[in-house]
Amino acid sequence: MSYFDKLIEGIEVEWKALGEVCDFQNGFAFKSSLFKETGLPIIRITNINGTNVDLSNVKYFDPVDYSSGNPLNYEVEKGDILIAMSGATTGKIGYYNFNEKAYLNQRVGKFIPNKEILNNRFLYHYLLTKSDFLYVLAGGGAQPNLSSNNLKEKLEIPIPCPDNPKKSLDIQNKIVHILDRFAELTAELTAELTAELTARKKQYTFYREQLYSFNEVGTNREPLGVIGEFQRGKRFVREDMLADGVPCIHYGEMYTYYGTWANKSKSFLSEELVERKNLRVAENGDVVIVAAGETIEDIGLGTAWLGDKGVVIHDACFSFRSPLNPKYVAYFTRTKQFHDQIKKHISSGKISAINAKGLEKVLIPVPSPEEQERIVTILDKFDILTTSISEGLPKEIELRKKQYEYYRDLLLTFPKNNIES
Repeated sequence: MSYFDKLIEGIEVEWKALGEVCDFQNGFAFKSSLFKETGLPIIRITNINGTNVDLSNVKYFDPVDYSSGNPLNYEVEKGDILIAMSGATTGKIGYYNFNEKAYLNQRVGKFIPNKEILNNRFLYHYLLTKSDFLYVLAGGGAQPNLSSNNLKEKLEIPIPCPDNPKKSLDIQNKIVHILDRFAELTAELTAELTAELTARKKQYTFYREQLYSFNEVGTNREPLGVIGEFQRGKRFVREDMLADGVPCIHYGEMYTYYGTWANKSKSFLSEELVERKNLRVAENGDVVIVAAGETIEDIGLGTAWLGDKGVVIHDACFSFRSPLNPKYVAYFTRTKQFHDQIKKHISSGKISAINAKGLEKVLIPVPSPEEQERIVTILDKFDILTTSISEGLPKEIELRKKQYEYYRDLLLTFPKNNIES
């Protein structure tokens, strides 16, 4: 029998309504017209992220602005458990983990557990298992809305060893210790992998810039329009895209899905649509370059297409065909040297864009094919390393989250009939 089984084996449990073991406080009606950029912080529903309280977008108030009511009575301290009562974050829990005091806005509630019966962190971990229940309790739909009365009456909390408060709190403390440790390990892993990824990306960027510098004599720089030719794609919309058919690349996917090279597409179009609209195709060895975006920095990223079949390209993309190594060109489009050149040719507006004439003027270093291959080989290694860390980060975090959730559910799953000896 495992330690976890032993810990909860044979425990008497009584399910109590939240209101029996915990008080609840609703927030104060702060006026948005009186929000300030400095002062005392206000916790709004947008600051509740599902596990913690996020202060990155916090608003502030000055008590002298309120002649009726006393906003200072709605204090939040380190260790308080909050809940969003309406809006998109309805039912989400937030643990306040800051030393600075803050104040509850309306539609944010605070749990105040009876410390002689209920461990604060035990309540927190248990509430994280009830997100679906809380959303249903709020009415679901487009405008969910929780009431404090419903919470106090319909949300039940398992209290181990209800007739022995000391033993009950001891068991709760042990469960909390285990779950807190899993949460702590997840946070540590996230921080370590994020730091590693940041360092590798900086290293990758440095060497990429160095490899394309070619300060020595003997390497010519030639305009892309002289070396090769550009072809602009033709328009299709997201509603045209399918799960199978003719491979295609929508310009929006260039920012979210594609890297330096690809041999398979994320999306497809019907053959009928491709033929009817006479859509344009990038062939194996072409470089697909995105030519429009919301910011200047978004524009110009290139992906070497190495698929066996051609890929249809969107009208906010160009394909570039040349005798250069396609991955050499794609890596070049990610350098500062490239972006410094295209900036002067980008038209700004609601959507920034560049045309073929602007791209054709960009000067690219043209070393020997062997040197191009050498540079690509080096950058491929960096690309694989950073990509593996990037992909590994969410996978590792998700694994730790599932591990935490498994043991949380194991330790907080008690028989639902009132008392079991």
